[in-house]
Amino acid sequence: MTSISTVEPSKLSKQQAIEELARLASMLSQADLDYHGKDSPSIDDASYDALKRRNKEIEKLFPELKRPDSPTDKVGGPLADGFSKIKHSIRMLSLGNAFEQSDVVEFDQRIRKFLGMEDSDPLQYTAEPKIDGLSLSLRYEDGILISAATRGDGSTGENVTANAKMISNIPQKIENAPKILEVRGEVYMGHADFSKLNAAQEAVGGKGFANPRNAAAGSLRQLNADITKARPLSFFAYAWGEVSDPLAKTQMSAIARLKGFGFATNDLTQLCDGPSELVSHYHLIETARSDLGYDIDGVVYKVNDLELQRRLGFRSTTPRWAIAHKFAAELAWTRLEDIEIQVGRTGALSPVARLQPVTVGGVVVSNATLHNEDYIKGVDSKGAEIREGKDIRVGDLVQVYRAGDVIPKIADVDLSKRDPNARQFDFPEVCPKCQSAAVREGDDAVRRCTGGLICPAQAVEKLKHFVSRGAFDIEGLGAKQIETFYHDDQLPIREPADIFTLRSRDDSALTKLKNRDGWGGTSSRNLFDAIDDRRVIPLNKMIYALGIRNVGETAANLLARHYLNWTDFLAGVQDAASQAGPAWDDLLSIDGVGAVMATSLTQSLTHEQEFASIARLAEELTIEPVEPVAQSESPVAGQTVVFTGTLEKMSRAEAKARAESLGAKVSGSVSAKTNLLIAGPGAGSKATKAAALGIKVIDEDEWIVLIGDV
Repeated sequence: MTSISTVEPSKLSKQQAIEELARLASMLSQADLDYHGKDSPSIDDASYDALKRRNKEIEKLFPELKRPDSPTDKVGGPLADGFSKIKHSIRMLSLGNAFEQSDVVEFDQRIRKFLGMEDSDPLQYTAEPKIDGLSLSLRYEDGILISAATRGDGSTGENVTANAKMISNIPQKIENAPKILEVRGEVYMGHADFSKLNAAQEAVGGKGFANPRNAAAGSLRQLNADITKARPLSFFAYAWGEVSDPLAKTQMSAIARLKGFGFATNDLTQLCDGPSELVSHYHLIETARSDLGYDIDGVVYKVNDLELQRRLGFRSTTPRWAIAHKFAAELAWTRLEDIEIQVGRTGALSPVARLQPVTVGGVVVSNATLHNEDYIKGVDSKGAEIREGKDIRVGDLVQVYRAGDVIPKIADVDLSKRDPNARQFDFPEVCPKCQSAAVREGDDAVRRCTGGLICPAQAVEKLKHFVSRGAFDIEGLGAKQIETFYHDDQLPIREPADIFTLRSRDDSALTKLKNRDGWGGTSSRNLFDAIDDRRVIPLNKMIYALGIRNVGETAANLLARHYLNWTDFLAGVQDAASQAGPAWDDLLSIDGVGAVMATSLTQSLTHEQEFASIARLAEELTIEPVEPVAQSESPVAGQTVVFTGTLEKMSRAEAKARAESLGAKVSGSVSAKTNLLIAGPGAGSKATKAAALGIKVIDEDEWIVLIGDV
């Protein structure tokens, strides 16, 4: 588990913000995998939302530090093995979140500003319970159900058609529907059915499910549809994807039409005039929550007018016209049994609380992040008191909070229950794994091991990252096996290249491996075959697998698409090491790559020992180049455009969203890479610079004609 600074976002230093965003990205990525990929959430929704909220706040304060793999740009999680895939014709996005009444008011104000509406202009919304289940998209052609897919990563989902047909309240045929109709909603399991299922599981010696959401997801994602048929699943319809003909002019009318087709829709859905009515309905649903018979975790608000929804459009992962108003989290008290220091792949020393297991928000918690040494002492990085200055000691009765800044967090200490002999915790100043000095640099809240490559903990964590799901993903070689091989004297794996020389560097490797506990002849041969299957690797996965600080999966994709092949990637980054000149400018020109990430890249690929290790790895592999992205037929697809001055026909936000929907990249500054400047009244220095660079400049009317919005 990774520590997180407790400093308020507004008080973070730039370096703290960098570290915080990196840790948040890592923790949210793991949470997505657990929730979407394994149907076994490791955190509750409120905690997840709090993490994303903190990430967003830091990005707002430090926009230049936003990571290419930012959690704000992600939808869903990785796809499960065993299912064929279905690409969604229209992406299935997630929702932005509101937590306070003020957030709902701001949501309304953002929409009015985007649309150029006055506060007095009428604007209606729908409000409906947010079902805590598994998202599902049902595709009907000529009224016949032909496919069903989970949300997956938003673009592609698992094909669960056979299973969806086993859910009794999903119509397999509908009358008078559009020729093509994608109905979207939530698969869930009611409380009574959940209790019966768990009782039946336990009666035959099986393992019960942790909560109804897990039960619903696990039941729908069965490779054997007969198992799904035996599970009591239900479906609520609340949205749609591709339709050949419009369903209605309003959200409320469209939902009524879905109900007419035979779908179950939620009777608590209501039309509301403005934020005050939305919040009133939220409290009504919150009060009725315990009697609904199924789990909900908030209320969803949507603009009712579908034409306004179209104009508002989407951000990268969320619609502008909808938001989820989430319910609050839960608290619990338990005993702190120990404090353990873990060392991550970047050398960070992370204190982890080992707790007497306690259930919080439907999840059993036995570990919690303690952030850093200051947090344990009861102060922030500036010395100001937190928790009223109470420190944390082994043996304390502590309050676990799963909706704060971490997953989970120790929010308070009951000093009246403290053993008078309890000792203050002394944070180590040397690495517990390699005994190298552990230091804090500047105002960094994190203490780091200085051992680098000699630190076994860092080496093991880097290797675990290398074989992780988003990287090489070698079947049969996971975190547990990496630990074993790293400490093995006969078949050691100490760096990535060792994985691919495991068989060739020892004639008796197969014999040595199959004679060990947990291995046999078949499993040993399967491992070697699985390793050989990964000798051909896409460029983006190779870059991500290197585990370079600040370079996540999204960043690796950006870098791969820019440099296209391994040779040019190495040359481009190494030539940029001086942080000046064309190569450095070229690296920074990649949308989403900033100076922090660029510095991490150049330092890693010019570090003598680290690069030698990378070179040894590359010799064992075939690294596949990236095919250039095909451009759409839009006249601005693939171009970089800049808006300046005052736009009179649409808001700046609406213009930006329209350009991006046509495949253009919208930049905030003019450079040699700019293709087009749209200048309204009041255009200043940007127009002057564009003229000097010979960049084409048009006005707003010409822009509207160009993109066909006349």
